[in-house]
Amino acid sequence: MITRLVAFACAVAAGISIAGPAGAEPREPEHLQVITVRVATAESTRGPIEAWTWNESSGRYVRTLGPIGAYVGSDGVGRASERTSRTPAGVFTVTEAFGRFRDPGTLLPYRRVGLSDWWVSDVRSAKYNTFQNCSPGARCGFDQSRSEQLGAVNAYGYSVVIDYNRAPVVRGAGSAFFLHVSEGKPTEGCVSIARRQLQSLLTWLRPDAAPLISIGIGEDAYAVLG
Repeated sequence: MITRLVAFACAVAAGISIAGPAGAEPREPEHLQVITVRVATAESTRGPIEAWTWNESSGRYVRTLGPIGAYVGSDGVGRASERTSRTPAGVFTVTEAFGRFRDPGTLLPYRRVGLSDWWVSDVRSAKYNTFQNCSPGARCGFDQSRSEQLGAVNAYGYSVVIDYNRAPVVRGAGSAFFLHVSEGKPTEGCVSIARRQLQSLLTWLRPDAAPLISIGIGEDAYAVLG
């Protein structure tokens, strides 16, 4: 998946249309759903989020949801790390979701989380940037004080996992990046939108559509659309 995704992104960056050469029949892309997050500058903390679905009859992506106002990291968008509150720029797969609330009806694998559910941000742990279940205070191979206790965070009522730094995992490159419920302010690096709008997005997402999220500055956010 990652190899094909990188090749796809490189082709777009090189100006190669996913629809194929002029006059050719439109070719269905591997990724039929795309979420775009666009900010005006690298320092911006707000911008529109839109959802796009591949339309076979027209041979192009059409906007399905949005534009919706979104917050990104308080340090803007660009190169992420464990030391900043910056949202990673790039194109990433979207493969799972979780939340403190019951499944809203998404087709993505969905995990309802509580106080024993963690996303590990301890860079010294072999479990860095993974989901783990561990009773509070127990020894489970990571420092809980350096990790996200998912069930204790109000913003994680609903969350979509952004597959940044997951395959392979690079320690220190940043962890726990999600599309989650907005608290009305910039985030620590995640993308956030209003709860009701996130519910709509969750019910739209389909694993068989191999959804992506593209986070970029200006028109870079739309390059993946061809």
